[in-house]
Amino acid sequence: MSEDLLKVKNLKTYFYTENGIIPAVENLSFNLKKGETLGIVGESGCGKSITSLSIMGLVPNPPGKVISGSIEFKGKDLLKLNEKEFNAIRGKQMAMIFQEPMTSLNPVLTIGRQLTEVFETHEKMNKKDALEKSIEMLKKVKIPYAEKRIHEYPHQLSGGMRQRVMIAMALCLSPELLICDEPTTALDVTIQAQILDLIKEVKDQFNMSVIFITHDLGVVWEVATNVMVMYAGEMVEYASRKELFTNPLHPYTKGLINALPDIDKEVSELKVIRGMVPDLTNKPKGCIFRERCDYQTSNCELNAPPVQDFNGHLIRCCNVKMV
Repeated sequence: MSEDLLKVKNLKTYFYTENGIIPAVENLSFNLKKGETLGIVGESGCGKSITSLSIMGLVPNPPGKVISGSIEFKGKDLLKLNEKEFNAIRGKQMAMIFQEPMTSLNPVLTIGRQLTEVFETHEKMNKKDALEKSIEMLKKVKIPYAEKRIHEYPHQLSGGMRQRVMIAMALCLSPELLICDEPTTALDVTIQAQILDLIKEVKDQFNMSVIFITHDLGVVWEVATNVMVMYAGEMVEYASRKELFTNPLHPYTKGLINALPDIDKEVSELKVIRGMVPDLTNKPKGCIFRERCDYQTSNCELNAPPVQDFNGHLIRCCNVKMV
């Protein structure tokens, strides 16, 4: 059995705002094995990105703060490291591809300057060697005319090219863990397919573990080994990709899958999950999903459901036998 590379246990990340405390991530636990791709799905505001930022130690403080739990990476609890110790791991052993490359890349620095900085900082390379290595990385992510592109600025590249630069930057030091935070959201479907193929290719090439965050279930089917469904900061279901799509147990997961149109059938109206994600500053008691659930009972209002384990298929629902 593969060894666990990452273990997240009872993670809580809160934001302290003028309107109240927002429990953006609540009692979240999961493991990631070496070579595995974990897909994290859910609507906007469900805590997917905050989970990744918590792992990377990038939660903006203030107003955010990881208040409890543990994040073990290769047996070391990241939450107990000081900034210098964390910086030695972040970027080198674990890296992240952010959601919007135009805002993630510095618009006033060339692509080359932003890439060479990684090698100069972590590998102590001189400028010439760092530049050669950066050109090599651009070629690995299939950017044409890499020797020319290295001297260009982000605004001179297309959205797909900028995302490839972000992937190259994340892969510079061959990390063991790569976190992809909706890396294809702003791209058209053709470029999206190319980026997905590229991520799968470099994952195998560098033998990495990947956390892939998205709200697109089609993307999850393409890339994931296992899938974790999040809702309002909580994990509501966790299973293998095949198990989740063929036998979804949680009403929220069912709603997400039912919302997908069937390309073999004529669709006059898309199915939707009624209601909205609740305001977390005034979090409802009991089951967090109950106000939108078609299977709710009086018990759902009284008690927050525990996580149940059905042979590795995890589900947070009081009425799992009903649904």
